[in-house]
Amino acid sequence: MKAKAYIVLANGQVFEGKSFGATGCVTGEVVFTTGMTGYLEALTDPSFYGQIILQTFPLIGNYGIIPEDAESDRPHAVGYVVRQWCEHPSNFRCEGTIDEYLRQHGIIGVYDVDTRALAKVIREHGVMNARIVSFSGNAEKDAQAAVELHAIMHDIVQNPGFVAHAGRIRLLEELESFHTDKPILSVTGSASAVMSNKVNGLDEFVQAEKSKKVVLWDFGTKASIHRQLLKRGLEVVVVPATATCEQIIDLEPDGVVLSSGPGDPAENPQIINEIRDLSDSGLPIFGICLGHMLLALARGAKTQKMKYGHRGENQPVKDVATGRVYITSQSHGYAVLPETLPEDAELSFVNVNDGTCEGIKYSDFPGFSVQFHPEAAGGPLDTEFLFDRFVDLVNAVKELREE
Repeated sequence: MKAKAYIVLANGQVFEGKSFGATGCVTGEVVFTTGMTGYLEALTDPSFYGQIILQTFPLIGNYGIIPEDAESDRPHAVGYVVRQWCEHPSNFRCEGTIDEYLRQHGIIGVYDVDTRALAKVIREHGVMNARIVSFSGNAEKDAQAAVELHAIMHDIVQNPGFVAHAGRIRLLEELESFHTDKPILSVTGSASAVMSNKVNGLDEFVQAEKSKKVVLWDFGTKASIHRQLLKRGLEVVVVPATATCEQIIDLEPDGVVLSSGPGDPAENPQIINEIRDLSDSGLPIFGICLGHMLLALARGAKTQKMKYGHRGENQPVKDVATGRVYITSQSHGYAVLPETLPEDAELSFVNVNDGTCEGIKYSDFPGFSVQFHPEAAGGPLDTEFLFDRFVDLVNAVKELREE
């Protein structure tokens, strides 16, 4: 008989399920993602740092765990909720089940939950914190969990907002584990040197001679961003979130990519100030997801928390200039307010569903940014061309400087 697990939402609602993965108690922000595939990519995406991922697709784990598809070297979510997980995956690259993977990394999982009903709660009330209490079936190990569950059930009627806040994420204070131990890490050779195990035959794409150097400013980046840059023959230098504008300029790059990552972008004033100085330097800049919002804040725009965010692989965005619609992969809970954009910035992409800002083009310096993930992984490759656009921008600026 499978041990039970309980998801207690901050609004007082309780969902009962069964335990898989690790067991115990954990608090996090519950967010749902709609991807039919790419569950390993989601778990290892730093954008989900400190969150409880709810998968809306009913069956998860059918192709098992494929380490080469991971977006970083470990999962960053604190909890995982699914309707059903596959105990007997089938794939020639499979190296284990999702249950084994969650146990290995201490991630608490819950299955046999009405995920449709739970997703509807989030759609109605917005993302919220939750407490997972998961039992192992061992009475001695479960003693503390039983005490906590009893206390929660006792207090839930009187104080439905009892669940402790997970706390805001501040990159400089809490996310240094994403970054290299060294102040600067230069990756110019084999794809196997790229953070995480995301290789996928990249070596054949990496050119021996690289004429352009770009800095990847790591705020919790995905390996696929790095892979897309290497694929285009660029020399990539990775710097941590704690890097300064001066350090980056000293590297003499031809361009800078501001990576994706988790948390509230406005909670990082020091990074925002450094990005402002960098944009004033005239270097070409390409911002992705969190990097997009940090760049907007640096140029004077404002951001706000969304009701339930955009997470999944089927988000439609429209190119304002052409009217063409692209299907994109997204993972964010904040957005730039279009009405706060400065005069030298214009909206380049909008979300078809809710009209939110999905991209910005700047005219006072060579830069642009998008809220979605053009590198996908998992997801559609509709907007992969944006990396080519960045390379074109880098080449154009370099040619002007050399004249």
